[in-house]
Amino acid sequence: MKMAAEKKYKMDMCHGPLFGKIVRFAVPLAMANALSLMFHAADIMVVGKFASAQAMAAVGAAPAFTNLMLNLFWGISAGVNVLTARYTGAQDRESLFKTVHTAITVAIVGGIVLTVLGCFITRPVLEFMCVPEVIMDKACLYIWIWCIGSPFMILYSFGSAILRAIGDTKRPLIYMVIAGIVNVLLNLFFVLVCKMDVAGVAIATKISNGVSAVLVLVALTRSNEDYKLVWRKLTFCWPIFKEMLRIGIPAGVQGALFSVSNLIIQSTINSFGWFAIAGSSAALSLEGIIHSCATAFALTAVSFVGQNHGGRKYKRIVRSVFISMGCAIAIMILGGALCFLFQEELLSIYNSDPEVIRWGQVRIRYQLTFYALLAVMEVLTSSLRGLGYSFVPMIVTLMGACVFRVVWVYTILPMCTGGPMERMINLMISYPVSWVLVSLVNGPLLFFVCRRMLIRASRREFDDLTVK
Repeated sequence: MKMAAEKKYKMDMCHGPLFGKIVRFAVPLAMANALSLMFHAADIMVVGKFASAQAMAAVGAAPAFTNLMLNLFWGISAGVNVLTARYTGAQDRESLFKTVHTAITVAIVGGIVLTVLGCFITRPVLEFMCVPEVIMDKACLYIWIWCIGSPFMILYSFGSAILRAIGDTKRPLIYMVIAGIVNVLLNLFFVLVCKMDVAGVAIATKISNGVSAVLVLVALTRSNEDYKLVWRKLTFCWPIFKEMLRIGIPAGVQGALFSVSNLIIQSTINSFGWFAIAGSSAALSLEGIIHSCATAFALTAVSFVGQNHGGRKYKRIVRSVFISMGCAIAIMILGGALCFLFQEELLSIYNSDPEVIRWGQVRIRYQLTFYALLAVMEVLTSSLRGLGYSFVPMIVTLMGACVFRVVWVYTILPMCTGGPMERMINLMISYPVSWVLVSLVNGPLLFFVCRRMLIRASRREFDDLTVK
């Protein structure tokens, strides 16, 4: 009975109609991603409504730094996902077992390292980011508490990557719903009852992260499938870890340098004052929820491409990419349109101060309007990663997005002669331009890789027929 119940969570990505499977895979994943982002959104909403705009700005100043620290591990979790999907598709049980146990070992050790490192470098980094002194202490406190709970985030990330790779996006969603409810209730308790503002929402988020991590680890431990986690058999397999790094490090470095460029941009926004920080944080939270949908289809492309690559189903790889991209574009257009039409109402959920709303509207108008371009870039890059090509897309993305945005900040932005609001608009325009630049290179690169793969497959089929 237990095995039958567990098999309903698995998905055979190598056979059957693709569209329905991709949607069934991506929708729970999008919802889980959105709920994950809602942890920080809930923090901003609660302190914005029930504490102060300064507390809201302190929480809003954190993501540029915290994402920088986490991105390397998120990249490695992409490597975990690709390898798990590949070995699942190839039915290589031994390699799958080694992948699962190496991944959890790396997550535990990496979480401890991140905790120690983060606590030491928080204040110097926030000073570099030009965080206003009036919110500095609160921002530091929020990030210190975040660092202490970061191992839970990494364990959940690696564990859910394993489940996604075998086709299970339902249980991670269930676990995230439970954690999300815990987060909201504890946020309200700590802020309204205990009067803890920034510290309260930080502690609530870390407790909820712990809940989601425990649930996903229990699922792996209780499994009777090949991906079962056996704690006494935790190991470190260097060849497996090296392959994780080969696939994941470029993705992690790409994400980390994205965060560096975002950190520089956030520093510029910080210089406009804490109203700008609060408004931008609210808009960024809305962006993140919509972006999670594109991310879901990008991660879906990784899993479907990975499994079909392992199973040598090359035509399904191409179809998976096109379906994932089409769905991501459609959702981004719909989400962007809704945010644009109801921008004032949505921003007022976070904070009703007219000045905060005015700054938030700038970000919505000049980024969300073009979010379909981001969907194209995300799916192209993720599809290449699912095929095992990580380094070249990383370089392209770094040059076309990260380096380009930094150059924009130091060259194009100074040419803007208007006030802070006009400079904010100029700054936001750099994002859609960078998405186009990356897609114009990674698109042809993916086409070339897929075309070469299909030609090789056709030759192999011809040789097999000739031998027969």
